[in-house]
Amino acid sequence: MRPSGLQVARSMRRGGDESVRGHKVARGTTRRIIGFVAAYRWLLLVFLGLVVVDAAIGAVNPLFYREIINRGILGRNTSLIITLALIVAGIAIVDAALSLGERFLSARVGEGLVYDMRTKVFAHVQRMPLAFFNRTQTGALVSRLNNDVMGAEQALTDVLQTVIGNLISVALTLAVMFVLSWRLTLVALVLLPVFAVPARFMGRRLQRTIRDGYDVSAEMNAIMVERFNVSGALLVKLFGRPADEQRDFSRRAGRVRDIAIRQGLYARMFFVSLLLTASLATALVYGWGGIMVARGALDLGTLVALTAYLARLYGPLTSLSNVHVDITTTLVSFERVFEVLDLKPMVDETANPVAIPRRPARVEFEHVDFSYPAGEEVSLASLEGVAVMTAAPHKQVLSDISFTVEPGRLVALVGPSGGGKTTISHLVPRLYDVRAGAIRISGVDVRNASFDSLREVVGVVTQDAHLFHDTLRANLLYAKPDATEQDLREALTAAQILAFVDDLPDGLETIVGDRGYRLSGGEKQRIALARLFLKSPDVVVLDEATAHLDSESEAALQRALKTALSGRTSLVIAHRLSTIRDADEILVIDEGRIVERGRHGDLVEKNGLYAELYRTQFRQQQTTEFELQTD
Repeated sequence: MRPSGLQVARSMRRGGDESVRGHKVARGTTRRIIGFVAAYRWLLLVFLGLVVVDAAIGAVNPLFYREIINRGILGRNTSLIITLALIVAGIAIVDAALSLGERFLSARVGEGLVYDMRTKVFAHVQRMPLAFFNRTQTGALVSRLNNDVMGAEQALTDVLQTVIGNLISVALTLAVMFVLSWRLTLVALVLLPVFAVPARFMGRRLQRTIRDGYDVSAEMNAIMVERFNVSGALLVKLFGRPADEQRDFSRRAGRVRDIAIRQGLYARMFFVSLLLTASLATALVYGWGGIMVARGALDLGTLVALTAYLARLYGPLTSLSNVHVDITTTLVSFERVFEVLDLKPMVDETANPVAIPRRPARVEFEHVDFSYPAGEEVSLASLEGVAVMTAAPHKQVLSDISFTVEPGRLVALVGPSGGGKTTISHLVPRLYDVRAGAIRISGVDVRNASFDSLREVVGVVTQDAHLFHDTLRANLLYAKPDATEQDLREALTAAQILAFVDDLPDGLETIVGDRGYRLSGGEKQRIALARLFLKSPDVVVLDEATAHLDSESEAALQRALKTALSGRTSLVIAHRLSTIRDADEILVIDEGRIVERGRHGDLVEKNGLYAELYRTQFRQQQTTEFELQTD
């Protein structure tokens, strides 16, 4: 088995990476890699066995060339020539079969590892709290799931196949060469430093070029992601900047092109230098060896065998000069994957979770304090695109929040923007954990509740309802995968949107577009409510949409909201006067505290913050609501 120029270049490229050379791998990384690989130990043993046999066969072949020349051609023994030639052909067929077997096993083990690591990282990321996703760069996280996992797999299979195969090949080749002629072997090795020194220099240049290529490619990809989503494309069109965007993208794409050209040139120079050095060594061996043959000090077959061994020597020796870097690269690649797996979720299920009973639920906030977690608590600097995570002090967001929502009652949260209303709504489904105090649903602290029961009991509809780029049916079934057609139609009816769906050419099979951009704000909100009806939770947490809707959509949405909240324990961030007036209790939130509480009329008479909000934000809605009712 002879490594290709690409494999040698890749090894040299890693050799130039000073970050890899100087990296101190965390303790226990090797043990954890073995744990991942253990499931494939029998396949690996067979794979390594094939590598050893392949290397041994490669070392035997030139000896047959020697016998063909010495005993067959020079001895004029045609039958021996035919026999030995058939043996060489048979060895070539066996070697090809071994190579296929190695590739199959390498792919089976490698892709199996990729699958295992990807699924494990994906499952782990799914358990991370909302704060993790708020801070992490999506591209960096996807890269960790794709590039780093693939890098770990490739580095591991490279070490197993290339390093182990090269060790055996070089050892056998040198042993046979020294036995055949130790003088010519030493002459052949003299030229190795002539290649290795410039090769390592080119390896460093190639490594820097590829690293620059990764950076500029990432920048170009980021531009495409931002400009190709609906919000980015809308911004470009509204501000009339397509020509500027085209110039900027062309500049970045040009840098990617230029770096790719340099990368290809360096890689080719490396490969050409390897071939040149091997050719010079071959010429030297043929020159000196030819003189020895002419003088009778060496037979012709041995000379041919030695030159054949030279072709198998230089590539593996060069790769083995970086064996430490190859192994370290493998460890570093796995370590970057383990770095994500080792990030403990701040919000996790207890060892013995309690199921929240399904019944009309009571929601209790008891002296709740909350501050958002710092970066080092929920994320990694490498996933945020920063060198070091800043240790910012915790800013208190909620202070001593206490209230109770009785079963079937509606509590409305109102107050200035940034006062803490959304944070309160996030604490009920346990998207975050409180710093002090407790939140209970039907007497069960949400920190002790099982995730499954919490998700069943609590239903949330956000102001900007998210829809996946999929069919309406798939988006609805996300709430209840086993829902029947009748269940879907009843939910759509309750959400006041069945007629709209039926009028669509493809009905429930209509693709809604990225984030539901093919639907209006009111339509998305009602689809989200239909999803809520399918789930049928005991507790509803709702952030009312603030988008201006036409009168028909506004009326339909209000009817759907009344149905959604009726008979359910409800906590609503209210933006509509009708919802506020219907509330059993209104909590006025300002600067993380409940500054007022009561019914609509009582709070207006107090002439406090609520009365000011009523005069500035809600009062103009009275005329609109009156018109909707009379219509």
